[in-house]
Amino acid sequence: MRWVLLSIAILSELGGSTCMKLSNGFSNLYASILTFVFWGISFSIFIFALKHFDLSFVYALWAGIGILLVSVIGMTYFKEPVSTMKIISILVIVIGVVMLNFSESLSNQ
Repeated sequence: MRWVLLSIAILSELGGSTCMKLSNGFSNLYASILTFVFWGISFSIFIFALKHFDLSFVYALWAGIGILLVSVIGMTYFKEPVSTMKIISILVIVIGVVMLNFSESLSNQ
């Protein structure tokens, strides 16, 4: 259940971040409202997920996966520039998140 909560929090954060871009500086009313709705859901569920995870681990996971997914949306949907350095940087973040996950597994043994 803890992974479901974390997944919902991450997906809600993704929706909030995407709606922030779509809000066009709060000039799009519906996207602006959805920004707050998604971020509210994300933080609320994240709080429940924190009952089952260490803060440092879950925040790194939440932020790392969020960065990866928002970057993919930015590059595909919003046609943001793609560069080798951007891809390498995102991969470094993903590797860091994977290593944190392994470190939690090793410390629980």
